[in-house]
Amino acid sequence: MVKQEKVLIVEDEPHALTGLAELVAGWGYRTETARDGVEALDKVLVWQPGIVVTDLKMPRMDGLDLLERLGELKQNQAVVVLTAQGSIQAAVDAMKLGAYDFIQKPVDAVRLRQILSNASRQRETEQELEVTRRKLRDSGVLGALVGTSRKMQEVFALIERIAPSNVSVLITGESGTGKELVARTLHSLSPRRNHPFVAVNCAAIPETLIESEIFGHEKGAFTGAMERRAGCFELAEEGTLLLDEIGEMPIGTQAKLLRVLEERTLRRLGSKIESPVDVRVLAATNKNPSEAVGDGHLRADLFYRLNVFNIHMPPLREHKEDIPAIVESMIEDMNRKHDRHINGVDTSMMQRLMACDWPGNVRELRNTVERAVVLGGDGLLEARHLPHGFGVPLERPAESVSNENSISIHVGSTIDQAERRLILKTLESHGNNKTRAAETLGISLKTLHNKLKEYGNSVTETADEQ
Repeated sequence: MVKQEKVLIVEDEPHALTGLAELVAGWGYRTETARDGVEALDKVLVWQPGIVVTDLKMPRMDGLDLLERLGELKQNQAVVVLTAQGSIQAAVDAMKLGAYDFIQKPVDAVRLRQILSNASRQRETEQELEVTRRKLRDSGVLGALVGTSRKMQEVFALIERIAPSNVSVLITGESGTGKELVARTLHSLSPRRNHPFVAVNCAAIPETLIESEIFGHEKGAFTGAMERRAGCFELAEEGTLLLDEIGEMPIGTQAKLLRVLEERTLRRLGSKIESPVDVRVLAATNKNPSEAVGDGHLRADLFYRLNVFNIHMPPLREHKEDIPAIVESMIEDMNRKHDRHINGVDTSMMQRLMACDWPGNVRELRNTVERAVVLGGDGLLEARHLPHGFGVPLERPAESVSNENSISIHVGSTIDQAERRLILKTLESHGNNKTRAAETLGISLKTLHNKLKEYGNSVTETADEQ
């Protein structure tokens, strides 16, 4: 450490309090102690420690109440909570209240030292984050994410809030909305930014290999295991691991993943030795996680463990006002990548871009812009640089007008998008009568309600919906 960080230890058991204070002081920290939350709050206000290590169960004021009071008083300490075995829910509640991390009793000294080391770097990160905030206010940019719309600003605000912590995050949204960019931004704004960022797509790995890919294996652990191999957790040590399409992970592997997240230890396939791991885990899915739990594709306990915070990336069609800024950022990147000199986009092309529904979201927009940049070379991009038959025509030809009780699904639409169109059109055709619409669709009324809640649809309730 460059300077001595102040650490306040809060514990009502005298022997544990003394032992922890001596242990932490032995690592070079300046320590103070408190026997409950009330005493701790007084010492925080006077002594201003950088880190607070607190038990959750204490008389007068417990750890959760202390966390709430520190938040109300706008204190910026990194709070590490001590939890009893089996109190993961209490730890999750603490993380939601702003705790930096948690550790189970009896305290693992190696893990505690690593947590304190990471937390002591948080102040530096927060100073850099303030610079990022100013940039965000000026230009609507956060990391690789771009947007000045209300929806994107809400995403940015949540990223800013939780990036410096070790909290788990579940990132949801349709394919192509930028979920991995969110994960990379969380990593780049965290104390782990100088360590590895590892992303693994659970849907792209054969079921027979996924455990080896994630947890690693020893030589001879299975047929074809010719040498020891480190898994994604080991590759991401002290950094961040993104588990993309978490709902595609086999249930058995999910159980092992949950154990790693709770115990913070890892055992390679074929090994009898458990090793500590220090990795922040993020997860992403393009499915509704609650439905995945209900369908049995995602373990409920793993979902609750990962979903401490949820960041939902809106589809591009819901924040089209961001398209000009996104395209400008993409052009700058493509000019460097392909040695081009594009100055911008002319009005006719921008009108076409704004008229498109973008079923493939930002990923589809990026592919379209990259093709146009390569074809354009220099000057302004024009509508002629778009692919033949691109997007939705600005004026619909008379012959393409369809029957009012039919729907049109563009090639490239996802199954979820097609389902949404069908459900909403069927509901409209039945005058918003959900009971009749559910019967026509062949689904239960409860399933229809869940779908409409997912879509954020506010149709009028009808009297015959019994």
